[in-house]
Amino acid sequence: MANRIVLNETSYFGFGARNVLSEEIKKRGLVKALLVTDKTLMSCGVTKMVLDVLDKDGIEYTVYDDIKPNPTVENVLEGVTACIDAKADYIIAVGGGSVIDTAKGISIIMTNPDRVDVVSLEGVSNTKNKGLPLIALPTTSGTAAEVTINYVITDELRKVKMVCVDPNDIPMLSIVDAELMKGMPKSVAASTGLDALTHAIEGYITKGAWQMTDMFHIEAIKLIYENIEKAVNEKDTTAVENMALAQYVAGMGFSNVGLGIVHSMAHQLGAIYDTPHGVANALLLPYIMEFNGVVCVDRMRKIGEAFKLDMNGLTDEEVVKTVSGAVRELAIRLEIPQHISEIGGKKEDIPMLAEKALVDPCTGGNPREVDVETLEKLFEEAF
Repeated sequence: MANRIVLNETSYFGFGARNVLSEEIKKRGLVKALLVTDKTLMSCGVTKMVLDVLDKDGIEYTVYDDIKPNPTVENVLEGVTACIDAKADYIIAVGGGSVIDTAKGISIIMTNPDRVDVVSLEGVSNTKNKGLPLIALPTTSGTAAEVTINYVITDELRKVKMVCVDPNDIPMLSIVDAELMKGMPKSVAASTGLDALTHAIEGYITKGAWQMTDMFHIEAIKLIYENIEKAVNEKDTTAVENMALAQYVAGMGFSNVGLGIVHSMAHQLGAIYDTPHGVANALLLPYIMEFNGVVCVDRMRKIGEAFKLDMNGLTDEEVVKTVSGAVRELAIRLEIPQHISEIGGKKEDIPMLAEKALVDPCTGGNPREVDVETLEKLFEEAF
């Protein structure tokens, strides 16, 4: 069996890295951008940090900023219209996963007009053409959308989060400028940081994990556990930069081997209750680690060692409880809700949530097999 790795062409890292943007645009011969962002980033001045670079160097662009936290089919279609109207030949995405995912959808449809319904992009896609050139500047330390082949769009009609997997969507250029992330509110920094931890842990224990992705995931786990609290609570510059790197490294791994039922279940909370993705993942992660741990104790032990926990002399059961407990305690310290009831969930929805989670594309990568009844029990436990 051949193991495949797909990564973006070029990436830059570090405070102020956005200053390479104009040079990279010019050397590629690009003419006009559709700059995709959201209204919050526009109002708080984060997008302006990028626009200032473009304005200084005379780079032409049109802004599309009407993106929802859980982006929709309508967001993508509006963006396609904006791109056509602007006569843009490339896209710049400035934002978190919601913005970059929307930009990926726009990019793909611009060069694959037969997919203009958007919903046909769900799952493992077979698009024919590489998307319109895309440059991604993430503003959160979480999704790693700038280096992955995945994007998630909500179909509001079906109340489904569509997981789209397509190597044709990957950005050609990523600029991971931690200065764009330093101003994140604590709640956003916490939830997106724990989203990155979820990516690293699920990617490490997924069925498709192998030697190269293990290297990415273990390093990401170490960096996140060591730095997330300082990055969130103290805005420590080194910690913020380490989180920016860690979430990217996790993305290098999970994008190529898949995830598991934390994401399958979290997608349903986002689709039904509009729960921010990072919050949903962080809430569910300890419960699912405890469930999955019995079939991957050795990997749970290595996660504990990456956390610098004392694993000596622990039974298999104690290893699983210790490591999943450490993640739960971290989430509590970062003020993440611990129960679905706290985020507006309804107990009568559990059978429906479980049925939708079972057919989510991430379920197949889970290290322990599940059925609808198992997923119902896990939702009830987390409720």
